[in-house]
Amino acid sequence: MANYRKIKRQAKQFQKMSTTQKWLSIFFVSILLFLAFNDTALQKVNQFVNQAEPTSFKTKALKNQANVQLTYAGNPVVTINQGVPNFEKSDLDLSKGAWQAFSTLDQYNRVGVANAMLHKSLMPKKQREAISNVYPSGWHQKKIDQDTWLYNRSHLIAHQLTGENANWQNLFTGTQQLNQIYMVTYEQEVASYLKTTNHHVRYRVTPYFKDDELVCRGVQLEAESIEDQQISFNVFIYNVQANFQINYTNGTSQKVQG
Repeated sequence: MANYRKIKRQAKQFQKMSTTQKWLSIFFVSILLFLAFNDTALQKVNQFVNQAEPTSFKTKALKNQANVQLTYAGNPVVTINQGVPNFEKSDLDLSKGAWQAFSTLDQYNRVGVANAMLHKSLMPKKQREAISNVYPSGWHQKKIDQDTWLYNRSHLIAHQLTGENANWQNLFTGTQQLNQIYMVTYEQEVASYLKTTNHHVRYRVTPYFKDDELVCRGVQLEAESIEDQQISFNVFIYNVQANFQINYTNGTSQKVQG
């Protein structure tokens, strides 16, 4: 009886609403019902909310960067700290075994530092899945030529190292040159080492954005093998492409001569 009276009161309140209010009420109730019975839609809404949530992420200054400037000066890869990684003793601890960790996206939807203790047990056993549904900050694609695109959805930690697929926290707007020529060289060195040993590699990739720019100026790669000294590097790779001028503020670009 109580439920009947409650429904009756709500019906009277609905009748008193204006036509606009009635339509808005119906609209919002329809959305709630749709989400309640559609898990996929609800997941997408939650994903959007989580991506849009501001965080306190801030880019760090490069350590030992006396000879490194974020403005490209002609050398696509430069060595930092004479190639010695900047890991602390605690960073090299093996008590947690193999792992990886990513930063939350910041208020501009930009990726942050990615860390891992690599081991062959993390390496994928199947091919990479599609990642075309991810749109990193500053994504304004353009063709270099008939068969080549300017930008890649570039992994901070490569798929071949830990099997990461469409992870928004691991994908950034990187040039074809940075991703497929320079980053992959270091990634393959680490992957080959992991496959042929039972050892671990401490790994860190740090993207560097200038101010509120949406495309990073480059990435710092650091790696150190734990059980021996076979892997050790600390480099900065510029996010540039030959014959293209990139607007790092928003990702637009322009082809230039020479």
